[in-house]
Amino acid sequence: MRRLEDKLCIVTGAARGIGHAIAARFRDEGARVVMTDLDEAAGRPAAKALGAEFVLLDVREEEHWAELARLHPACDVLVNNAGVTGFEGVPAAHDPEHASLAEWHGVHRTNLDGTFLGCRYAIRAMKAKGEGSIINISSRSGLVGIPGAAAYASSKAAIRNHSKSVALYCAQQGWRIRCNSVHPAAILTPMWEALIGNGPDRAAKMAAMVADTPLRRFGTPDEVAAMVAYLAADESAYVTGSEFHIDGGLLAGSAASPGD
Repeated sequence: MRRLEDKLCIVTGAARGIGHAIAARFRDEGARVVMTDLDEAAGRPAAKALGAEFVLLDVREEEHWAELARLHPACDVLVNNAGVTGFEGVPAAHDPEHASLAEWHGVHRTNLDGTFLGCRYAIRAMKAKGEGSIINISSRSGLVGIPGAAAYASSKAAIRNHSKSVALYCAQQGWRIRCNSVHPAAILTPMWEALIGNGPDRAAKMAAMVADTPLRRFGTPDEVAAMVAYLAADESAYVTGSEFHIDGGLLAGSAASPGD
């Protein structure tokens, strides 16, 4: 039997990138998948191609979560994946000196408020059964400082800590509702693809971007999805309040030899 057979799994921000890879892996594992996204034009055909359900969801809005709760009052797995850097398509300074309060609030509203609302929905959707798995996608940026993306780093750090609060709260209530965070870094998603481009210098750009990773390569969305599938499955029943790094060894330190 596949690991997620007959489980109802909801993935936010699932139209592309890591969210899409997670949804595809869940389908491969036998789950009934609900893919949500704010981009309906991309999300609806992506869900149809996977044999999943699509729900338009703006994670920032309580009424959208209320509608999801009406459609799916119970679920087994929720992946809070939807997130923004805050400077999508606009090369703006997000350092601690120049970021505006509006930019700061904008990033936190999607990344942190969206995760809070998602966790609250999931707890209410899982507590009748008394079990389930909440998986919050944070980032390496939630574990180290990022001077040029202060709002993003702050929001991802808060996701890490909120995951632990949710895990402890659920355990305190006697529920087998688990909550963990996943921290990817240098994963080759559409955001990175846009930066690299398809020009003749593509290989050189990629090499430069991963020069500081001990494994000297980008990770793939499928590799993140594999970790998330483990956390969604019953085999991780003793895992809660933990964080999982998928970063090619970045947080381990430097792999350079003394002579480098």
